[in-house]
Amino acid sequence: MYGTFWALVPALIAILLALITKEVYSSLFIGIVIGALFYSNFSIAGTVTHVIDDGLLSVLTDKYNVGILLFLVMLGILVTLINKSGGSKAFGNWASKNIKSKTGAMLATILLGILIFIDDYFNCLTVGSVMRPLTDKHKISRVKLAYLIDATAAPVCIIAPISSWAAAVSSYIKTDNGLALFINAIPYNYYAIFTLTMLVIISFFNFDFKSMKKFEEKAEKGDLSIVNTLSVSEQSSTDGNVYDLIIPIIVLIVFCVFGMIYSGGFFNPEEPKSLVTAFADSDASVGLVIGSMFSLIITIIYYLCRKVISFKSCMDSLVEGIKNMSAAILILTFAWTLKSMTDSLGVSVFVETIIGSNIEKFSIFIPSVVFLIGAFISFSTGTSWGTFGILLPIVYSIFSGVDETLLIMSISACMAGSVFGDHCSPISDTTIMSSAGAQCEHIQHVNTQLPYAIYVAIISLLSYIVASLTKSVIIPLIFGFVVLFVSLYLLKKYEE
Repeated sequence: MYGTFWALVPALIAILLALITKEVYSSLFIGIVIGALFYSNFSIAGTVTHVIDDGLLSVLTDKYNVGILLFLVMLGILVTLINKSGGSKAFGNWASKNIKSKTGAMLATILLGILIFIDDYFNCLTVGSVMRPLTDKHKISRVKLAYLIDATAAPVCIIAPISSWAAAVSSYIKTDNGLALFINAIPYNYYAIFTLTMLVIISFFNFDFKSMKKFEEKAEKGDLSIVNTLSVSEQSSTDGNVYDLIIPIIVLIVFCVFGMIYSGGFFNPEEPKSLVTAFADSDASVGLVIGSMFSLIITIIYYLCRKVISFKSCMDSLVEGIKNMSAAILILTFAWTLKSMTDSLGVSVFVETIIGSNIEKFSIFIPSVVFLIGAFISFSTGTSWGTFGILLPIVYSIFSGVDETLLIMSISACMAGSVFGDHCSPISDTTIMSSAGAQCEHIQHVNTQLPYAIYVAIISLLSYIVASLTKSVIIPLIFGFVVLFVSLYLLKKYEE
C-alpha cells in the first residue's frame, strides 16, 4: 500500500465520516486506526505501536506542534482574562454605538483579518476573540463569523510577502529567489483574491445561500449557534472599558511580530539579518509562543494595576483558558496524527509518481491541473503547508528554465489549490482554529463554508484556463471579477 492511492484512504474515510456523522473526534480516530492497520499490514500489535509511538507521541513531541499548542493555550487564557476584565463586553457596547449595521460589523471583521496578515493561526484566534462581541450584538451567527475568519486568514497570508506563509513557500522552492517567485505569483493567486472579493460583496449586500442562510435566519431570532463560550454577563467585571480589550490585543500583535523576527535572527548580534530575511527564516511556532507569553504576562500586570481583576481570578483564568481550548487541541492532535499516518504510507511518493509521469500531457492546462491536484491533496491531508512541501518542488523542477510565466502560474495555482482544499477539509488545522476562534460547532462551520469555497474555486479554475491561454496578468483577473460579480448578482436575484 506504500506510495499508492491507499495512502490517502485513511484521511478520506475520516473526512467522509465527519461529514456524515457530524462528529469529528471519532471520525479522526477511526482514520488514524485505519492508517495504522494499512502500515502494519493489519497486525494488531503493529497497529497499536504505530498509533502510539509514530502517531500521538510523535506529534506531541514535535517542537513545532508543541509550540502551536502552547500558543493556543496562552491565547485561550488571554481571551478568558479579557472577558473577565469586562473588555469584551465594553467593546461590544462601544461597537454597537459606533458600528450600527450588520454590514459594518462584517466589514470590520474582514478588515481586521486583512490587517493581521502575519500568520493564519494568530489571525484565526485573534480576530475571533476581538470581533465576537460585535458580531453577537448584530446577530451574526457564529458559523458566519467562522467563515469570515477562515476566509481572511489563509487567503491574506498567502498573498502577503511578509508572513509565515511566504517564508514557508520560499523554503520549499529550492532556489535563491524563492521570495521573488512568491511575490511574482501573487497576481495569479485567484482563489485568495476572489475569496476576499466575495467576502466584501456578500457583506455589502448581506447575501447568503445554502445552509449559511438558514443559520443567519436563526441568528436574527437570537440563536447564534454558540458553543464553548464564557457567559460574559455573569463573569465579567463591571469596571472594564474598551482599552481592556484593545491594549492586550495590540500588545499581542506587537510581541508576536517581535517573536517571529527574533526567531528569524533579526536581533542576532553576530550576524543580524534584514527584516524581510528574518521573516523568511522565522519559526512561526517559536515566534507565536514568545509573543503570547510576553503578552499574557503584561496583560495580567496591566489588569492588576487597573484593579479590574483580582490576582486569584487571574490564576483561575489559567485553568479556564485551557478548558476553553481543549476541543481545538484534541482535534488538532488527532489531525496531526492522521497526517503522520498518511505520511508513513508514502502519500508524497504517490503524488510525485502520478504528477511526474502525467503532468506534461496536459500541456496548456497545467496550472488548472496543478490547482485541482493541490486542492485534492490539501483536502485529503488537511494541510496546505504539507501540500506545498509535496507539490512545489515538483512544479519547480518541471518548469524551471523552461517557461518562466508557466512556472509562476503553476506555483500560484499550487498555493491557491492548497488553500481551497484546506478550507474545505474538516481535518484542516486552520479550519479547526477558525471554529475555535468563533466558538462554534466545527462541522457546522465546515458544512456552511463549503458552498462558498467551491463557488470561488470554480471561478478560479476557469481563470487559470484563461491565464494559460492568454499568458496575461490582467485579463484573467478581469474575467474572474466579471464572472464573480455577475454570477452573485444573478444568484441573489434567484434567491429573492
